[in-house]
Amino acid sequence: MANIEKRTSKDGKLTYRVKIRLKGFPVQSATFERLTDAKKWIQQTESAIREGRHFKIAEAKRHTLTDLIDRYCRDVLPSKKSAKDQVQQLGWWKAEIGSYALSDVTPSLLAECRDKLGREITVRKKPRSPASVVRYMAALSHTFTIAVKEWGWLEDSPMRKVTKPKESRGRVRFLSDDERICLLKICKESSSLYLYPVVVLALSTGMRRGEIMGLTWGVVDLKQGRAILHETKNGERRAVAITGHALEVLKEINKVRRIDCNLLFPAKGNLPQKPVDLRTPWETAVKKAELHDFHFHDLRHSAASYLAMNGASLAEIAEVLGHKTLQMVKRYAHLSEGHTARVVASMNDKIFGGM
Repeated sequence: MANIEKRTSKDGKLTYRVKIRLKGFPVQSATFERLTDAKKWIQQTESAIREGRHFKIAEAKRHTLTDLIDRYCRDVLPSKKSAKDQVQQLGWWKAEIGSYALSDVTPSLLAECRDKLGREITVRKKPRSPASVVRYMAALSHTFTIAVKEWGWLEDSPMRKVTKPKESRGRVRFLSDDERICLLKICKESSSLYLYPVVVLALSTGMRRGEIMGLTWGVVDLKQGRAILHETKNGERRAVAITGHALEVLKEINKVRRIDCNLLFPAKGNLPQKPVDLRTPWETAVKKAELHDFHFHDLRHSAASYLAMNGASLAEIAEVLGHKTLQMVKRYAHLSEGHTARVVASMNDKIFGGM
């Protein structure tokens, strides 16, 4: 039910004070200079309240994008493993359009920002990659999702209508046999005690750099030949098989392990609870081995490629690497074509062999 109160100020100015009272909803009020505007507002507001739209629209006008990002960083991000990266990504959005009310953050505005992201030159003096732009968009998209589902600040996410840039196909740079032999020899001769074991683990298990450097003796079982990763990129616990030469290397390290630290690869000196920094020894080894366009993460690609070339199915590769879906390992499909051909040939022999 709406009530219109006619008011006259000291200077003779006439205004109309409106209050809407609907059972089960907070009182809504507004002031207008014209009676026609007051009646129009009553009609629109009552309709929006009954349809469940009014309060979300009001919240979207009341809060800026900065308000949204600040609350998200305070209440949601601390529980996420990717918090550090997302703080930086969301900071970019704040700097660009943080002053906008949420109601004014439209798909077209976000599309302009997307295009600007793609044009910007990064610290590596290269344009930001499509994959990087997608991550920036994903960070903001989740803040909108929380605002819609949990906080009631928006009726829908404007990011839903913004097209993501097409990401390039994942790189498949892996070591040839000669490259692998050369790199391992150089790593073994490195002044760093841990470079060779770390590279061997990466090649034999496909673990990520962070997973390897975070290994502790508490999760490594040398008798069973495995490690249990409790903290992984996809958030799920994963068992990693450690066999053959990699297992022997770890057994040797175990004989001379430090008693003041549980890490497999601790830093020197007074920082035993931090993993060793292998950046310089690794870059030196890559340079000496004359490896072109090769990064540490490519050791993981190498492990996956070797699995594919030795007959592992995509599902088996995904399980070893810890991927939830097969999408990420499809880049190795062409390397297992021989295995696929054998499977198809075996099937054909069974169903057509007697013809």
